Amino acid sequence: EPQQTELATASKRKLRRFIVIDEVVDKLYGSKVREYFEENDVQHKILALPTTEETKSMDLVLNILHEVQNFSLDRRTEPIIAIGGGVCLDIVGLAASLYRRRTPYIRVPTTLLSYVDASVGAKNGVNFLQCKNKLGGYTPPVASFLDRSFLQSIPRRHISNGLGEILKMALMKHKGLFDLLKNHGKYLLDTKFQSCNSFAHHGDAALQTTRIAIETMLEELAPNLWEDDLDRLVDFGHLISPELEMRVLPSLMHGEAVNVDMAFMTYVAHARGLLAAEEKEQILQCMRGLELPVWHSGCSWALIQRALRERLKHSGGQPRMPLPTGLGVADIFNDTSEETLERAYKLWVKD
Repeated sequence: EPQQTELATASKRKLRRFIVIDEVVDKLYGSKVREYFEENDVQHKILALPTTEETKSMDLVLNILHEVQNFSLDRRTEPIIAIGGGVCLDIVGLAASLYRRRTPYIRVPTTLLSYVDASVGAKNGVNFLQCKNKLGGYTPPVASFLDRSFLQSIPRRHISNGLGEILKMALMKHKGLFDLLKNHGKYLLDTKFQSCNSFAHHGDAALQTTRIAIETMLEELAPNLWEDDLDRLVDFGHLISPELEMRVLPSLMHGEAVNVDMAFMTYVAHARGLLAAEEKEQILQCMRGLELPVWHSGCSWALIQRALRERLKHSGGQPRMPLPTGLGVADIFNDTSEETLERAYKLWVKD
């Protein structure tokens, strides 16, 4: 904003920024980040860290906080900047929320998954006792800066991983988004979500897909930012996947585990008579087109039962199971019988 820019440039005090960057991102873009701060005469400290599911712990949060303290950060005027994937943004968000009770922070997502998911909302956290995001809080960033050019350097599998979360929103809320993924999925994978003028017949599928995914996510999250209402469509794909993902680390990425969960729940919806056989096949075909796994050997019947029991503990004694009732429409159900779940599981495994 012009007024803020004027105040910042008029001030005699030197601008200072503390930046946490994923170490892989640092190797690719660290020199550009440093050049940016140097050209703008900003005193800065850049902390490059290995931010993976395996390192997503309170130890890493405390490591960040030690460095923040040494930097003598002013929590009123000097937001911490996080540059990386979802794990990096989660860890830094938790560190910022703990330092002086609440220090502002900015999210700069560098993967497709974090671009459409971690960039939106208030949650942050770390893993604890082999449980995903068991420690955390709700502290939204002061801003998220979205730049799709980061995506051109990530592996194809990471693009597919992010498409899992986009497909979640498509199946729950937006038939148009589902059609975009079905018709342009391979193109989005091939171009890594870069806007290419030479592919005019695809339109700007990358821009449309990311914009709709973020808008639908915001529609769901904004009225219920603190999760006072536990009936959440955005929980689709997240009933079994937390247990599965932590159990089989590192063989499944987050979006892949979510998609395995969504594939099973698609069979549950079909077993309940909510989805026609043709709709079920369209969903599975779309998943395969996005190069996402539709099954994993680690997702046993015992794991599903355990995950659903865990779900009951943290959702007010109800399963609150989001299920598609068509393509792009959904509802939340509390009355799915064990017999229906087992029937769906057997058909899923058989297929």
